Amino acid sequence: MLVGRSGRGRSAPSAVWTEQGRDAATYLAYRGLAAAMQQVPEPVALAGARGASRLLAARRSTHRELYERHLAKVLGRRLDPGEAREWTRRAFASYARYWVEGARLGSLPGRVVDARMSVESGYEHLVASMARGTGAIVALPHLGSWEWGGAWLARRGYPMTAVAEVLQPEQLYHWFVAARAAMGLTVVPMDASAGPALLRTLREGRLVGLVADRDLPGTGVAVELFGDATTLPAGPATLALRTGAALLPVAVYQGPGPSHTGVILPPVDTTRTASLRADVQRVTQDLATAFELLIRRAPDQWYGFQPVWPEDRPAGGSGRGSDGEAA
Repeated sequence: MLVGRSGRGRSAPSAVWTEQGRDAATYLAYRGLAAAMQQVPEPVALAGARGASRLLAARRSTHRELYERHLAKVLGRRLDPGEAREWTRRAFASYARYWVEGARLGSLPGRVVDARMSVESGYEHLVASMARGTGAIVALPHLGSWEWGGAWLARRGYPMTAVAEVLQPEQLYHWFVAARAAMGLTVVPMDASAGPALLRTLREGRLVGLVADRDLPGTGVAVELFGDATTLPAGPATLALRTGAALLPVAVYQGPGPSHTGVILPPVDTTRTASLRADVQRVTQDLATAFELLIRRAPDQWYGFQPVWPEDRPAGGSGRGSDGEAA
């Protein structure tokens, strides 16, 4: 998830120049780091990322505290300090691998993507859904290496459209979009144009991907997740109900070894049974239940470093989404 500013106010000239310098430094840092990870041998890049992840996991931080609280909900029990440290170390290592592989993915030959990505179960659900001609929505939690699934599907004739926050500096956002395009992913900005763009994609019978296990503003649909009340984005359910597109809960896990393993669950039932509001709530709850199943399989690959439940969120919500997340 890239970090950036989504807007600017008016500033004094000196402040503008300072901001422009900071923007340039941010852009160059991301570009330089991505280029370095593409140029050095993969084992070297991964080893460096693992080392950095160990340092971050050992340091007490908001991200670490959030993950430990979230993990206790997933496992349904309190963890002793040693067990919590080990889970956290593995989660940070998984996230480091996600970043390294994401930076390298667009430059990899297609044969490498094919060799290192497979679908364990449920691919037939996607094929059947796309054959209907009404499109499909792949809904994922922030888990594993989901972009590998998008690149793999694009090579099989199912290019995916996703949503991402419009970042500042502008060069960074355009670079991010171009990097995803190299993987076969189309990115549309998370603004007023996102909804119409996704509706158009589905009505053309194509594939939409939404990472939708966080509602950072706290304005989404009320659901129960791992036994506690929270909210999730309404986007996946609303799009499916409005278009007739299939809604497929999906995860792409890291492993075994350097490979990646996809799991596609059966479509969520999107039959219209009541008002749109009631149906959106029902479908979103069913999606939350599917996410529980997918996350429990590999809690150390779930990047629960951001607020998920109301008690995690700042007062008034953050007002920000995250990469690919339904608005």
